Order: sequence, then structure tokens, then C-alpha cells
Amino acid sequence: MVASPLPHDPSRRRAPDERPRQILDAALEVFAEQGLAGARLDDIARRAGIAKGTIYLYFPNKEELFREVVRRTIGDRVKSASDAIANLPAEASPESRLRLFAKEWWAFLRTSEYQTVYRLVLGELHRFPELLAFYAEEAVVPARRLLSGLIASGTDAGTFRDVDAEVAARCMASMFTTHAIWVSQKEARRALGDRCDADAVFEQLYDFAIHALRPDVASAGAGASNA
Repeated sequence: MVASPLPHDPSRRRAPDERPRQILDAALEVFAEQGLAGARLDDIARRAGIAKGTIYLYFPNKEELFREVVRRTIGDRVKSASDAIANLPAEASPESRLRLFAKEWWAFLRTSEYQTVYRLVLGELHRFPELLAFYAEEAVVPARRLLSGLIASGTDAGTFRDVDAEVAARCMASMFTTHAIWVSQKEARRALGDRCDADAVFEQLYDFAIHALRPDVASAGAGASNA
């Protein structure tokens, strides 16, 4: 069976200085539909409403398109979250800083852009080891570094218990990511109803995480009395 051609939408034509964004938007849509291995530059060009040769003016190949998609989705969001935290008042508590990051990141994890990239990471990047290494370095490491830094700051301030910040960040990130994928599935929302409400799930996850990080008051009191 011959695949039906991707629609050519004339409204997608933009000024030349907007072309990279136009191409990346089209690439993300085609990646979502056809996967990374199945996507072709011809399809991306047709979806963007441009000639295939125009893509080569900005991106040498499909792999570099994927890299730039990662930079402009996850990379930009990490920077945005870092800036938001930096702009908090100096007296902001470690918990308020952590909650701001968690809330912002929870919203991002449920976007179609992130969901598409994450599906590609899970389903295809084992076939593209260089892209997998790039994703880890460009997306996972910066986000984990930011989260572990927030946890370490809370530990230094005595707000959080003495934990390995990197391990805690990995556990927290994994928990939030898995649940974000789950609550973004129509089938899950239909089956679970109100129990799958995104805001409610966030509060459940954050409550679990923050209580795991807070000092054990009973243990602390016992230690003081033994001293």
C-alpha cells in the first residue's frame, strides 16, 4: 500500500528567518507519526511547505534535525526553569524552589513535544547510539544537575535530610516522568477517571517526594536524647 502524501499547508510558509523553527516543527510532527528511522526529509519538507533543498541550508541531515529538536525543547526548558528559580527572592526556601521546578517540569513532561521525544528515546535511540549519547548529555544531565543541585542546597540548609542528591534526583525524575507519560494517555484517563487528574497526581507525587526528603523527626530526636 502506498502511503498517502503528507498535507501541504500553504499557511505554513514563513519568512526566511523563521525557517529553522518551521522545519523543526514539521520534523517533530513527522517524527511523531513515522518515528525517527521512518521519517524522511522529503516528508518533513512537504509538511513544512518548503523544498527539500531548503532543509539543507540549515540542517545537514535528519540526525541533526533531531539534535536541534532536543535542544529547542528539553534544553530550552531546562534553561527556562533555571532562570525562574534564579529569579526567586533570596529568602525563598529550598522547598519552594524545589516545588517551582517540580511544577514547571511536570507541565513540560506532559507536552506533546516532550512525549514525542521520549517515545523516540525509548523506542528507537538504541539504534542510534550517537544520538542516545547526545540526548543523555544535552537533556538528561542538565535537568538532573539542576534537580540534584536543588536537593543538595536543601540538605546544606538543614531542610532536607542527608541524602545522595544525585540518587534522589534520579529517583524523583524517574517517578515524575513515568507518571507524566501515564496521565497523558487517553486510555488511562478514561479508565481511571478522576484518579488520573494531572493536578491531583502532581500533588501526590510531590507530597511523596518531599516527605522522603524531609528529616526524620523521630530519628533526630532519638539521636539527640542518646547524645
